[in-house]
Amino acid sequence: MSRPPRSIRLLRGGAERRRGIYILPNLFTTATIFLGVFAIIRASSGDFLAAAVCIVIAHVSDGLDGRIARLTKTTSDFGVEYDSLADLVAFGVAPGILAYNWALGPWGHWGWLAASLYVTCGALRLARFNTQIGHVEKKNFVGLPIPAAADMVAATVLLYFFFGGEGETSKHLLLLLMIYGLALLMVSNIRYYSFKDVDWRAQQPFYTLVGLVILVMFVVAQPQILLFCGMLVYVASGPVGWVRTQAQRRRGQKERKLRRATSGAPGSDGV
Repeated sequence: MSRPPRSIRLLRGGAERRRGIYILPNLFTTATIFLGVFAIIRASSGDFLAAAVCIVIAHVSDGLDGRIARLTKTTSDFGVEYDSLADLVAFGVAPGILAYNWALGPWGHWGWLAASLYVTCGALRLARFNTQIGHVEKKNFVGLPIPAAADMVAATVLLYFFFGGEGETSKHLLLLLMIYGLALLMVSNIRYYSFKDVDWRAQQPFYTLVGLVILVMFVVAQPQILLFCGMLVYVASGPVGWVRTQAQRRRGQKERKLRRATSGAPGSDGV
């Protein structure tokens, strides 16, 4: 039996090579799934603190897989899709179940509907992100990233237990409103800074290092408070930036209308 032409063999070889996957970045993605599943198990068992910690660690693992893939030049379509599935488990399903078991249960139908809406909007956010790769600027995300929404839920739980985690609080109402708000922000067109244009290898002013040292001190001393405040600022930065942009746009429209009216007024040409 004769061998196929060399061009066909090369095409087949290329197809076979594309079937392989890169191990290192996908190991971190797998760790993200494991952490998400373990967070679900702990939340279902009533260990809400451990579930929140797992979600935060999963975000660290999720950030490392992408960075390692870019540094080692091992990015692939498979990795992108696998990462999205991992994100849905760790930052969609896990926070949804955590929120429901911790504070949304007493709301009955409104509680599980809020958790379901959060997971659904997270899935939509991931699907939209995958379809917009290469078509939107890297400096900003369109909509609140799902890991940030998950961190906001986890940080709220961590802060609650940091202050004792006992007694009657307004957590049921606050978390219900928070979950609905986070769900809507994820599918909105509000821009969020992505930090992807920050060049960590470039030289920075001396006081930048001093600021980072102080930040690390706060992380070590009071990580729960810092995480909650940091995530609250980031989540709020989107709507605040949108309001500022809309105000600037309206101001610019008024100024243009005023200039046109002034230029078209009688006597404006000096006659």
